[in-house]
Amino acid sequence: MIYGCMQGRMALSSVAILVFVLLAFFILPRFPLTAHASGGIWQQYTYSSPVGSRSYFVYTPVNYRVGTAIPLVVMLHGCRQTPANFAAGTQMNQLADQKQFIVVYPQQTVINNVGTCWNWFSTNNQMRGSGEPAIIAGIVQAVKRNTDRWTIDSHRIYVAGLSSGAAMAVIMGATYPDIFAAIGVHSGLEYQAATSMSGAFRAQSQGGPDPSQQGQMAYRAMGNAARVVPAIVFQGTNDTVVNPLNSDQVVQQWMQTDHLAANNTNNPYDASFDRPATVINGQVDGGHSYTIYTWTDSSGAEIEQYWKVNDMGHAWSGGSVSGPFTDPLGPDASLAFYNFFIDHHL
Repeated sequence: MIYGCMQGRMALSSVAILVFVLLAFFILPRFPLTAHASGGIWQQYTYSSPVGSRSYFVYTPVNYRVGTAIPLVVMLHGCRQTPANFAAGTQMNQLADQKQFIVVYPQQTVINNVGTCWNWFSTNNQMRGSGEPAIIAGIVQAVKRNTDRWTIDSHRIYVAGLSSGAAMAVIMGATYPDIFAAIGVHSGLEYQAATSMSGAFRAQSQGGPDPSQQGQMAYRAMGNAARVVPAIVFQGTNDTVVNPLNSDQVVQQWMQTDHLAANNTNNPYDASFDRPATVINGQVDGGHSYTIYTWTDSSGAEIEQYWKVNDMGHAWSGGSVSGPFTDPLGPDASLAFYNFFIDHHL
């Protein structure tokens, strides 16, 4: 899904467009533009600023009352997805009804990218105060300021994404660690895995640069806002769109970033990728087996969690077939993300 990440304003040749169509989504069915909400409120808004504008959708869970501070989860869709069918596939709105949190879905459009991918590979979109990261952060601030509709717990704001959205979630964690208490990365890539379109194709198929090096770069991107950013990562072992090596690198990159960020704290983080704190094997009834790896800091607090889902391709694990790029036979990624998120706060 990320290999189609091309900037819509760029002059694309007909050959490039053909390659995109052939490679990106072989035979992609159309899905209804519905969020399949179970009783809450689904509303569309527009965010505009000097760095750009985007539409975004907000799901307010059933029975929510303004004045009650609740968490906010930002969901970044992948290529050839919309906020509506991403919500339908992940079933995040139904989970929000159960657990009581706000869900925000920023929308990428064909005007900004021909495949509606987030442009994670552009250097302009890999720094604070610039491009798409600034727009997404601005959307969060706009929702927080709209106190007539929502009361957001500023200490419990999270960001998660799939594919190009997952790569952007990594960037958000590095560029706005003062906003996001934790990040969720489903089939994504490490920070600055690529800085060009050709590099994006290469990284998706072969992996990115040395994750220790990228971890240092992500730490530098944090600037004065540097802090440990917990991360949960999901990856299918049969993913032919984003090489599973990339998720290994995401974990390793954040291991290095968080190690550096914890340097001057009371809880050092000196984890080793090859020596997780726990390893748990699981099996979905009638579905995929999986393994969960975790890493903790010196106090025993869980900093990283990595789910490898056996035999799963490029799809949201445990999702609904009512949305594209989902695999109902995997463990429930939406619930796993929420459970990990809620254990972390600023």
